[in-house]
Amino acid sequence: MALFGKKTTKSAQGESASGRKEDTKSTVRDVSMGRDLSHVLKHARITEKATMHSADSVYTFDIAESATKRDVMQAVRALYKVTPRSVRMVTVPSKTRRNARTGKRGVKQGGKKAYVYLKKGEVITIG
Repeated sequence: MALFGKKTTKSAQGESASGRKEDTKSTVRDVSMGRDLSHVLKHARITEKATMHSADSVYTFDIAESATKRDVMQAVRALYKVTPRSVRMVTVPSKTRRNARTGKRGVKQGGKKAYVYLKKGEVITIG
């Protein structure tokens, strides 16, 4: 019976003695690749205040809760091909609102927004 025999011929090809392939990619992390930044910028925040600021090369975005200033800078650089001068972030608090028709209370979601400052003359087309 060969139920408990060793597999010596396939262990040299990347399989262990138990018969499973060893995953070398999970143990070695590629430092040159960055994080996936597609989730960082949710959408542009289009309000009267944000439109007035866009004349001064300041653009406002709703961003993910876990995003950092560096993540926002890299995402803007990758998506719009402009380099931000600086980024300022604001936490928008959640608020309780009352429904006028039913009188029930609800919660208006908060979030996070970022002001992205560009150099003079640089423009982002949001559309």
